[in-house]
Amino acid sequence: MLTLYKLIKPNLSGIDEAELAKKLTENIDSYVESTTAVNEPVYYYWDRIRYLEKIPKDLKPEEFWNTVKLVRKYSSRKITIKTEEGENYSWLRLTYTDEFLHKLDMQLGTSDLPLLSRSSLGAEQKKKYLTKSIMEEAIASSQLEGAATTTSMAKKLLTEKRAPRDRSERMIVNNYKTMQALNQEYKDKKLSQEVLFDLHRLITKDTLEISKQGRYRKDTENITINDQMKYIYYIPPKEAFVAKEMKRLIKFANNEDGGGFLHPIIKAIILHFWIGVLHPFCDGNGRLARTIFYWYLLRGGYWTMQYLPISLVIREAPMQYGMAYVYSEQDDSDFTYFYDFHMRKLMQALKNFRAYLQRKIEENKNIQNLFSTDYALNPRQIQALHYLITKGDGYYINPSSYEAFCGISRTTAISDLKAVEKMGLVKSNKVGKYVRYYGTDLLQKAINKQ
Repeated sequence: MLTLYKLIKPNLSGIDEAELAKKLTENIDSYVESTTAVNEPVYYYWDRIRYLEKIPKDLKPEEFWNTVKLVRKYSSRKITIKTEEGENYSWLRLTYTDEFLHKLDMQLGTSDLPLLSRSSLGAEQKKKYLTKSIMEEAIASSQLEGAATTTSMAKKLLTEKRAPRDRSERMIVNNYKTMQALNQEYKDKKLSQEVLFDLHRLITKDTLEISKQGRYRKDTENITINDQMKYIYYIPPKEAFVAKEMKRLIKFANNEDGGGFLHPIIKAIILHFWIGVLHPFCDGNGRLARTIFYWYLLRGGYWTMQYLPISLVIREAPMQYGMAYVYSEQDDSDFTYFYDFHMRKLMQALKNFRAYLQRKIEENKNIQNLFSTDYALNPRQIQALHYLITKGDGYYINPSSYEAFCGISRTTAISDLKAVEKMGLVKSNKVGKYVRYYGTDLLQKAINKQ
């Protein structure tokens, strides 16, 4: 039988409030410094704080935690999300917030991508990287929700446009199509119950009973968030509360709640969390929450956020992701835990993007003149050959993968590959109805000449 997971909380009943107040008065500067240190660079809960060396020597861990909680309480502000008991979640605007938002705004922008526009990458390479990022988001988001498919096999599935063979592959294909649909259609639409239901159907197609797609869950379905082995981590609120709150969420998402200005990235993180805690559907809530995060930013002009596959970096710490929800829910509805986790993952995604971009610029320097003396190749063909070079024996490309990564028509893809084959740099091999192109000995000789 599963047990409801509860955070360990200290016993604060034995604290002498008068004695603690005296200590605080006498050592206010050191205490302020210590309490700040457990908010940043990481927003800690009691289970970590109790073992830190940052605790002032004259305070017991319980006294220090009590002090931290007081500082957080009186420094926090309420947000629009409510608990089922009617209390608002709150958050502490951490000191790094303005710096991080500024970096995201300056380096991503809202109308163009400064990092890319300042680089030497061509338009086709930029388009290829966007396709790659969308694929990675679709794959990682599915893997977070249990898709048991390796990343390499998933990429192969998407690039070759093969029909999915099991539930895991279907989840990945669904996510990929949903991200494409955001770009092509939904980014220009206001959020509504109909739009939410449409997105849910896209995400859960052939992975959830049709009768459960595109509708809110019911109390009788007894949905919980659990590890299927030991713990129930969360019991979502009742359907009546969900129905009421989803109306508020939709107004908030459309900027029609009268709440005033809130930075779009902060607001997108709130939407991600809000859908997670309401858990409005029988399945697909995590994938939908991350989809709405992107929808809000795309609609607000942050189309370049797609270059940062957030699920990819979240996947590196899935337990922390889950616990960010648990801490926020169980520690006095403190949204800061989730906000801190999400914002740091965004910054990690930005860092990864910058590193990837730099690698590609360096690669371009090395392959810019590849084969230029003996062969007339376009940038797409050079990139395809570079892929075969770096991957080694046994790897191949086909028209579908070439088409997907280059963002071109199938006719152009076939024409490009046949042209390279005529040059003798690749050779084709038909497997069933599919044609695969492998590197040749002549390709290897051309490389060795460089």
